[in-house]
Amino acid sequence: MNQQPVETLKGVGEKTGKLFAKLGIHTIDQLLKYYPRAYDSFDEPVAVGQVKAGQTLAVEGMVFTTPAVKRYSHIQVITTTVKDLTGSLQLTWYNMPYLHATLKAGMRFVFRGRVVKKNGRLTMEQPEVYTREAYGQVMNSMQPIYGQTKGLSNKTIVRTEREALKARTMERDYMPPEIRKKYELAEYNFAIEHIHFPSNRQDLLFARKRLVFDEFFLFLMAVRHLKEGRSDRKSIYTIKDCPQVEQVIKNLPYSLTLAQTRTLQEVFGDMREGRVMNRLIQGDVGSGKTIIAVLALLQTALNGYQGALMVPTEVLARQHYESMIGLFEKNHIDLTPILVTGSMTAKEKRTAYEKIRTHEAHIIVGTHALIQEKVVYNNLALVITDEQHRFGVSQRETLGRKGESPHILVMSATPIPRTLAIILYGDLDISVIDQLPQGRLPIKNCVVNAGYRDTAYRFIKREVDKGRQAYVICPMVEASEVLEAENVVDYTKVLKKALPGIEIEFLHGKMKPKEKNQIMERFAAGEIQVLVSTTVIEVGVNVPNATVMMIENAERFGLAQLHQLRGRVGRGQHQSYCIMINSSEQEDTQKRLEVLNRSNDGFFIASEDLRLRGPGDIFGIRQSGDMEFKLGDIFTDADLLKQVARETEDLYRKDPKLTWPEHQELSSYLKRYLEDSCEKLNI
Repeated sequence: MNQQPVETLKGVGEKTGKLFAKLGIHTIDQLLKYYPRAYDSFDEPVAVGQVKAGQTLAVEGMVFTTPAVKRYSHIQVITTTVKDLTGSLQLTWYNMPYLHATLKAGMRFVFRGRVVKKNGRLTMEQPEVYTREAYGQVMNSMQPIYGQTKGLSNKTIVRTEREALKARTMERDYMPPEIRKKYELAEYNFAIEHIHFPSNRQDLLFARKRLVFDEFFLFLMAVRHLKEGRSDRKSIYTIKDCPQVEQVIKNLPYSLTLAQTRTLQEVFGDMREGRVMNRLIQGDVGSGKTIIAVLALLQTALNGYQGALMVPTEVLARQHYESMIGLFEKNHIDLTPILVTGSMTAKEKRTAYEKIRTHEAHIIVGTHALIQEKVVYNNLALVITDEQHRFGVSQRETLGRKGESPHILVMSATPIPRTLAIILYGDLDISVIDQLPQGRLPIKNCVVNAGYRDTAYRFIKREVDKGRQAYVICPMVEASEVLEAENVVDYTKVLKKALPGIEIEFLHGKMKPKEKNQIMERFAAGEIQVLVSTTVIEVGVNVPNATVMMIENAERFGLAQLHQLRGRVGRGQHQSYCIMINSSEQEDTQKRLEVLNRSNDGFFIASEDLRLRGPGDIFGIRQSGDMEFKLGDIFTDADLLKQVARETEDLYRKDPKLTWPEHQELSSYLKRYLEDSCEKLNI
């Protein structure tokens, strides 16, 4: 691993280094593992008559008219027409007046860009211009497209990746030779180079298969490592049933579903039988997992032990904490929950740590601040992690180490088919909550094109006038020079003009934690009426008053992720709606999105998406949350995941301690993998 700073690379100064740091890139090794999010494929030019809206392609033809230049406010618009034997196509550029002198009527060029339909006419916007010879040099190549940040263009990242490849230290391949041979895996250094700069699609697939295999392999080896350390371990915490818990259940303003009751009995059974519980609760969005967690924590605390609940965001932590206090007060339960988050002041943290250490705090709720070194628990008997796909294997293990083999409960709303869940959570028993609470109104869905946008705005206004709130989701934070998609920053400006008098704010993952918390708290309090956000709200906060979820560029999301986003609404007593804007005119995209129209069942949606897309569709949008995978997708790569699972099981059966000579590199690499995961959290 090359741990030299990126600033040591040619062309990267202090300013550029800081921009890379915004992307979490500090070293050359991190840069090489910052994989492209997509690829631009330079295919052969097509006939003008074959062009369709929504495509990015190249056409070759004659410039029919010398470009016209028009001025609109601060924008210069340059237009001309390209023509071949099959038809003509309008070309449009913005603020590129020099093209008036470059392009003359009668000249032949190759134009490459995205085609859109405007005023009933096909137009290629902002196309690149090539001579036939120049396009021939790049034709059939694949150019990487990276996630960017303001001030750091795709061209700069591409150039720096090339420099990193020149400066890299060749790594010894840790993958056992017999596994590489069996699955026809690329050599690691080849894979790293060709994931960034593939010569062709075949090279890309070859490189990607190796790196996805690695991601799954290391993850499952780590899961197996946990399993080996926990298998049938005796527990010193035998947690008996308490009558107060039954009384709380009776006093709830709703009845638990049969699935919730079954799951709760499985959890309580594990905790009282004398061995360490390691259980996953898998339930669709809104299925009622949180109350199971609260009741398990309550049972633990009433037995005289401590329990901890770790969630991915501070806002969610605060919400759970406050609802727990309200529940305990209502039922006259004399227990003290406490909140621990990263944004607390040093004094607040010291006070909280002292209450935890002395057992003055019975239940601890927080973010990954719960696993920092300074937190010392007193008889920690139960650890619950919510939204498990946001926490890695190492975090699960580290929080478990905070007590003397506490019971572990993991909750996930990611709708993973059971066969895959058994693989991914191999160290856990699985409970499934497959019913929604009674009285919950099904969300009304619609998939529409961009022409419906103004109608959607009027609908949002009507809901806001009724006192409701809305989310608008965009796939990007800021405008990109290479990707056509809505972004939260510009979209918020547009929406404020379209909906005057309505309080609108934006939220995205690049904001500082304090800013994000303030925005989410204001939205939860009803001070913000429309929140424009990236998918950062996927595991955000429970806002029962939010009734509209509008998703721009819905075609850019996997169906499981769209379903997760949709689950942010429909949590209250009012009818809720999900509006998905499909900006693609491709028939198969519309067919895929229609699955969400037909069903609100996350497990069905996930399996349908896998069936429709197929495991070979690696260029589609990632589907499965973020678990620990940068490239791998548990749905599109399901077959490979199953193969890796069989291989890790076989490896552990043959050489459980990885002591064979041919497994020495793997043993060292796995150790570094686990240590690195902990280091990222400063633990």
